Amino acid sequence: MEVVIKSGAEEAAVPAADAIERLLADKPDAVLGLATGSSPQALYDELVRRYEAGRISFARARGFMLDEYVGLDAGHPERYRNVIERELVGRVDFAPDAVQGPDGLADDPQAAAVAYEQAIADAGGVDLQVLGIGTNGHIAFNEPGSSLASRTRVQPLTAQTREDNARFFDDDVDAVPPLCLTQGLGTIMAARHLVLLASGTGKAAAVRELVEGAVSASWPATIMQHHPHATVLLDEAAASRLERADYYREAYAAKPQWQGF
Repeated sequence: MEVVIKSGAEEAAVPAADAIERLLADKPDAVLGLATGSSPQALYDELVRRYEAGRISFARARGFMLDEYVGLDAGHPERYRNVIERELVGRVDFAPDAVQGPDGLADDPQAAAVAYEQAIADAGGVDLQVLGIGTNGHIAFNEPGSSLASRTRVQPLTAQTREDNARFFDDDVDAVPPLCLTQGLGTIMAARHLVLLASGTGKAAAVRELVEGAVSASWPATIMQHHPHATVLLDEAAASRLERADYYREAYAAKPQWQGF
């Protein structure tokens, strides 16, 4: 796992955008895993800037979203399919229907989860997966206690996650759906490159466990320690509780430019 500490969220987004730009230059039909929420917003803004400057194109790329609320109306602004359209997909040149998400309105959500897992496999798997992290250590909606080998499934949300996400629902916890469809930890780990972004002191405890804690279902993101190609991009606040922060800075400063991520 490579840990990179930058001064702010916008600066941390730049290496992530560099990795995606290089990937699409080498493989224009790459498959991207797309997270929603506040963590990747700076990255998506940077990708849009590069698209508008003619540096990057998503015309042949495909995308798979990490998760979706179950039962949230198709027109609701916080339905993740609408969020990703607003934050990235509608701002660049993805082809129509190139980005898929779990069907949170399916009559049989569990069957929809199985179908989504198969769709990712049929696409050849995810080349680069963008991730955020919750204050309780979840990635996607894999809450504490999730199997480290889990696959796409229906998942109940914890009270903490619903409280954290209430800010997107006019601070009304009861408006946050209690169930979601989420890629599992095993699904995420099958991606060829994981890129996690975190910013703010509210994520510092979860980041500490992710990077320096024991691998445990109590902190689901720690499974990333077993991934052969994982990059963690942090601002100073998110990195504030890391014991080896100075080493991570030194290692990144000494990194050969040709090496990339």
